[in-house]
Amino acid sequence: MSFNEQFEQHGAWRREFALRLKLLGEWMGDHELLDAAVAERLRRLETQVRADKVMVAFVGEFSRGKSELVNAIFFAGYGRRIMPASAGRTTMCPTEMGYDPEVPPCLRLLPIETRLTSQALMEWRMVPEKWTRIDLDVNNPQQLAVALEKVAETRQVTQDEARALGYWNSQVPEDNPMVDAKGLVEVPKWRHALINIAHPLLKQGLVILDTPGLNAIGAEPELTVSLIPQAHAIIFILGADTGVTKSDLAIWREHLITESDQLDTRLVVLNKIDTLWDALSTPAQVQAQIDRQRASTAEILGVPESLVIPVSAHKGLVGKVTDDDALLQQSCLLTLEAALGQGIMGQRQKILGAAVATGITDLRAESGRVINIRRRDLAEQLMELNGLQGKNASVIKHMRTRISQEQAEFDLGGARIHAVRSVHLKLLREVFGILGANSLKKEMAQLTHALHQKGLKLGVKKAYGETFGRLRANINRVQGITTEIQSMLAASFRQLNAEHGFSLQVPTEPVMGPYLRDLDLVERSHLQYLGIGNAFRLAQTEFADRLVRALATRLRTIHETALADVELWSKSAAAQLDAQLRERRRNFTRRIEAIDRIQQATGGLADRIKEIKSQEKTLDVLDAKLVELTSYLIAGQPLPEAKGKDKLVGKKASQKTDLKGDPKGVHKAAQDAAATQAREFSQT
Repeated sequence: MSFNEQFEQHGAWRREFALRLKLLGEWMGDHELLDAAVAERLRRLETQVRADKVMVAFVGEFSRGKSELVNAIFFAGYGRRIMPASAGRTTMCPTEMGYDPEVPPCLRLLPIETRLTSQALMEWRMVPEKWTRIDLDVNNPQQLAVALEKVAETRQVTQDEARALGYWNSQVPEDNPMVDAKGLVEVPKWRHALINIAHPLLKQGLVILDTPGLNAIGAEPELTVSLIPQAHAIIFILGADTGVTKSDLAIWREHLITESDQLDTRLVVLNKIDTLWDALSTPAQVQAQIDRQRASTAEILGVPESLVIPVSAHKGLVGKVTDDDALLQQSCLLTLEAALGQGIMGQRQKILGAAVATGITDLRAESGRVINIRRRDLAEQLMELNGLQGKNASVIKHMRTRISQEQAEFDLGGARIHAVRSVHLKLLREVFGILGANSLKKEMAQLTHALHQKGLKLGVKKAYGETFGRLRANINRVQGITTEIQSMLAASFRQLNAEHGFSLQVPTEPVMGPYLRDLDLVERSHLQYLGIGNAFRLAQTEFADRLVRALATRLRTIHETALADVELWSKSAAAQLDAQLRERRRNFTRRIEAIDRIQQATGGLADRIKEIKSQEKTLDVLDAKLVELTSYLIAGQPLPEAKGKDKLVGKKASQKTDLKGDPKGVHKAAQDAAATQAREFSQT
């Protein structure tokens, strides 16, 4: 199955899963199982599934065929090149392709002059009026291709201007651009490009990042410390005719080298194998030459040979456009697509499926506890009422008095619960203070001050090390506070369970380990800028400010995600307590109402016992339905009612894609299937 087909299947799975999550929430609301924590968990899961993005970054030196490879994999359905891919330098600025339904089809270009300011790229995204916008006609391949040629535009500037923009470094003259007869140098006209089109794969959450060469990569800190490290898959492109050059190796070592357990997110492409096709050589000799290059590349980069894939993007594109299956097979493009589909998409769906399965399991446990509380309360009422059979009116009256006393004593115990909550909230406020925006702002101000010291920044690595040391200490402090809260809640819950017969269970404590690892990754991605070779760049205030702002963007995301985990954990504990308090108060009310009915009507006792037994059966059905619905979500399977009627995922994999719009027939099929599933789900 090709990458396109895998991605279509992944998109169908996500949409169906999000629909079932929404319908599950409505069902739980109808049966009073949807407390604040469960509703929040459902909302986050649905958002996570619907908004899941998969970024594939194409990285390599100039003229390695990155844009041609993008054309061959994603845009061959247009019958022509869409991204500029002529000889020489083409994509001069980082180019992101994605889909936002709130924005019309367009190309947005950020002027290169914005590098003269300290604003981070993420901040410029929030100011759309500062970008040059060109509307796109997605049904006109010619207009689309002409418009996208803008990403290849350049301008001539003086050496001083190039230095201010980050394209001239006197300390590394071999990396500087050529100087023309007028003493001017060529730099990109645009700093960043955003392409928004309703391509089927982009609509399903794919984001493509096409990067320029080494000189441009090094000049844009946010690209290398934020965008590329967060890509789910990175395709590193080399020339089969040149092998691994010095500049190729510099990009790999400085920007792409990763931990061994993440190697399957990196694919190395030996492009342009057609340059090795020689009429004077036999096919076996050509293949032997390709195999030698492949083995040599794997050894130099330190990756398994299976991750190095020889390809001809040009011949693959031609083969697709002309329906030449033989040429397409010879180009090996399908091998690359299969590796992308099985590796990247398979891993992505596995990670997403595991995350939502964990969330659904926790959700089921929280809702199951509420059902068990109701079942236990009914059992207590039944035992209580059975004990009243054959008793006189005075005994029944005494029973009512005793229930009222129990209710009063229970209400008095609320003061202790309030005290526990006060301590809980106090500790949570401390967590939010540690990871809040003000704390991060102070850290970044301190780092900026260190970078603004006059002279070469030979001590900048120490300043970075101290900053990350404090950030790690903050994460560890948060872990200590959550452990303290966990212990306090566990003791309080045990006491409440013993005194009131509750079934409170403290949710699993959030683990801060992944956020410490994220800090390690961010720090490593910045180390490339802290060596002697970049001392001259760091001496420039504008560059140092951009570096810190790019760092702040990454760190803000880490802090906000950690806070969201702590908040959900806290909300789950509080909602669980609220639910059991609410159910206990309802139980008191129902018991008193039952006694009153027995006192007021002959035969009321037998009717009430019969009613409780009926309610017990209803709870059994409710519990079974909860387990059934969540089991299918955890397993990622369709509900029983949908089997045999709608195999949407199978359809998605088999239907062909119209690259100018929706996959043929799929949009209508998905709508019809969703409507049918919604009706069947609501009937259950």
